[in-house]
Amino acid sequence: MRPPQQRQIIRVIDLETTGQAPPTHAVCEIGWQDVALDADGRWEIDGEGGATLVNPGRAIPPLTMAVHHIRDEDVADAPWFIDVARPALNPWPRRVALAAHRADFEQQYCTASLTKGAEWICTWKCAMRAWPEIPGFSNQMLRYWRKPEGMIHERGLPIHRAFPDAYVTAFLLRDLLNEFGVQQLIEWSRLPGLLPRVRFGPDRGKEWHEIGEDSLNGFLGDRDADVRYTAEQELARRRGNMPPPREPRERLLL
Repeated sequence: MRPPQQRQIIRVIDLETTGQAPPTHAVCEIGWQDVALDADGRWEIDGEGGATLVNPGRAIPPLTMAVHHIRDEDVADAPWFIDVARPALNPWPRRVALAAHRADFEQQYCTASLTKGAEWICTWKCAMRAWPEIPGFSNQMLRYWRKPEGMIHERGLPIHRAFPDAYVTAFLLRDLLNEFGVQQLIEWSRLPGLLPRVRFGPDRGKEWHEIGEDSLNGFLGDRDADVRYTAEQELARRRGNMPPPREPRERLLL
């Protein structure tokens, strides 16, 4: 008798760290929440998820404690990241991909050797392409703007802790998967972010097709890869190599 087939999953990961980038900084908490493919072809939240504290091997700066409220004494007896990362990141054989909000950050710590070369989905990058009319794309802004069906408010709190943030991201991922599919999200996630609006300067708040040529050319040399990429895409559109931007579902005044 054949064993029942296990459902495919995408595991959402969230990390709390001592700072912005390794090796100077390290992980002090990892959380996860799965999204699974049902027999009817729909993606749904799967299981209870979880989180574990991690000993970062260094002091947590007060500035960072003020964000996630994880203290040195909380992690003094916690396991090392290398000991908890592989089980958390590799729920084989069912894992299709890993996901995170602003996944480039998680990928600094969750290296290919730890994930066995997993594909990643970035819900931040995908949300900007899927829902460009939303005025902001933080995890919490998307949560309250979209109000995903089935989310238990209290399980998404407190913010800036690994499980609650992974839980919120999982609902955004579920809706993106059901609207666009896995492969499209992976393809978007491999590219820099496509910003719906200019984020700074005299043209702040404008959509990219609204700004002048001089402003656009200035953004082509920006240090931010997402800004450069977005400017390049708008320039290609103006030269006739891309379709015009799609009309937003509702136009917002910023």
